[in-house]
Amino acid sequence: MSTTELQRSDSDRAAGGPGGPGDGRGPRDGLQPGDLGPRELARWTWRQLTSMRTALLLLLLLALAAVPGSIIPQTGVDAFAVGRWKDDHPQLTPIYEALGLFDVYSSPWFTAVYVLLMVSLVGCIVPRMVVYAKALRARPPRAPKRLGRLPHSATLTLPADADGTALEEARRVLRGRSYRVVADEGDAAGASSLAAERGKLREAGNLVFHVSVVVVLVAVAFGGLFGYKAGAIIPVGQTFSDQVSQFDDFVPGALFDPADLPPYSFTVDNFDVDWIFQGAAAGQPEDFRAALTTTAEPGAEPQQQMLKVNEPISFGSSQVYLVGHGYAPVFTVRDGNGDVAFSGAVPFLPSDQTFASIGVVKVPDARPTQLGFEGGFYPTYDFTMERGPFSRFPAALDPVVSLQVYEGDLGLDGGDTQSVYVLDKDNLNEIDNPDSDAPFRVDMVVGQTKQIPGGLGSITYDGVERYVKLQMASSPGAAYALAGVVVGLAGLMLSLYIRPRRAWVRLRPAGDAPGGADGPYELDVAVLDRTEGGDPRAELEELVTALTAATGGTLAQPGVGSGQAATSAGQTHRADGDASQVPTSSEESS
Repeated sequence: MSTTELQRSDSDRAAGGPGGPGDGRGPRDGLQPGDLGPRELARWTWRQLTSMRTALLLLLLLALAAVPGSIIPQTGVDAFAVGRWKDDHPQLTPIYEALGLFDVYSSPWFTAVYVLLMVSLVGCIVPRMVVYAKALRARPPRAPKRLGRLPHSATLTLPADADGTALEEARRVLRGRSYRVVADEGDAAGASSLAAERGKLREAGNLVFHVSVVVVLVAVAFGGLFGYKAGAIIPVGQTFSDQVSQFDDFVPGALFDPADLPPYSFTVDNFDVDWIFQGAAAGQPEDFRAALTTTAEPGAEPQQQMLKVNEPISFGSSQVYLVGHGYAPVFTVRDGNGDVAFSGAVPFLPSDQTFASIGVVKVPDARPTQLGFEGGFYPTYDFTMERGPFSRFPAALDPVVSLQVYEGDLGLDGGDTQSVYVLDKDNLNEIDNPDSDAPFRVDMVVGQTKQIPGGLGSITYDGVERYVKLQMASSPGAAYALAGVVVGLAGLMLSLYIRPRRAWVRLRPAGDAPGGADGPYELDVAVLDRTEGGDPRAELEELVTALTAATGGTLAQPGVGSGQAATSAGQTHRADGDASQVPTSSEESS
């Protein structure tokens, strides 16, 4: 409640008015002066929420809230990295999970900031659009009686015969400079004037920018609700079909129906990497690509397509992206009975830029006991006492595997989910090396077979294949978000580079000559910028130059912009005691 309202309330009570002694009523609803009732509190809260300061604060909070999503592995981006992070930080994992830091963009606190920002923007934009719509229909303000008191003004002395054409020439000049021009009626002193205005597209650009921000927010939210993200690692030669059971990780939107997955399939025919072998960039991939045989839907004609980084393949509303690659060593494991318990390629996950990789092999069908292998793959093997085994180069020039062997219960029969890249060792025992006290390890080159102690079987390293890491995603709001960004940038450019200005031209008899006199006439010109940072003096000089050429007048006041008695850039006082307020940029702030 303002001080004026409090003073008015005290006066009412003293005079027996509302709430006073003669009124017979106490303060409304028992509230004391200065208290806010529920309605006032709601209005105050809404004003605070829809202020530009709050919108900027929420935008900053949204940017800060997105930081953990770029630092901490996210389930929707790389579920395998999330699993490795949890294994490396077991103490922090429960805290991060409680805070939703592994899925930041779907967490309640991120959503709260997101929704509040959108509400704040809408509550700020709608009233401004109403005000702007009224301003578009409003005519420019009438010219003040004494234009010479404005900070940027000038006077031209015209020939005696120019009174009939001077205003028309001024109108033409102003319109040629993109002003909207309105003529005012002549006054008792015989003066006529033009009021001109331009630059209203600045506020339009500002509104377009803010509306575009809302469009982007809504589009991103729409894509998050009705889209999905999934990932899969597919060895070369294998076929993938777009089903939930085929994904290694699947993060659907809250309103996405898995039945809407497009029924495409493809086979990874080949994968090529062009490595850089020399120079400072040695070991970096120059290019990598996957050759696919795709089928858009059952019964459709297969097509040969090339999948590259940043060049996805589209199937309806879904896109397939190539996001990574790696090696999949091929093993054959025989159990203690001599039967083949496992045979196939096992993807290993790269751990550094040389593609030294880690992985596990699970053999639940081995007899008499289940077997598990855990270790590393080295594309170009090397060894030093300081570093131990490592890879010198990411290409598979000398591929070696080094595995530690376990026997026991792999934990696959209990029904609990398990990562295929992690070995659950709770019920497993290391197999000892019969020739030393160290655990038993198998170090093998391609084609080599090692026997497992205790008659538990053998493992053969048959070779190595490549695999591709793909991301499948659908974001139905992406096109709208892109359009919002483009339109928003255009609106931002308008709001930055367009200057809203007002100009006035008054034709009057020179000096104290009465209206209709045959003496010379004078043309008063004034320019006012409605925002800071412009150059109204330069605009006035150009306008005076154009009017001088059009009317044949001469500059009566050599100094342009004397601004006598001007109290501010937005206010000038009329003669006879009345005043005219010329709106400035402060009236346009939200």
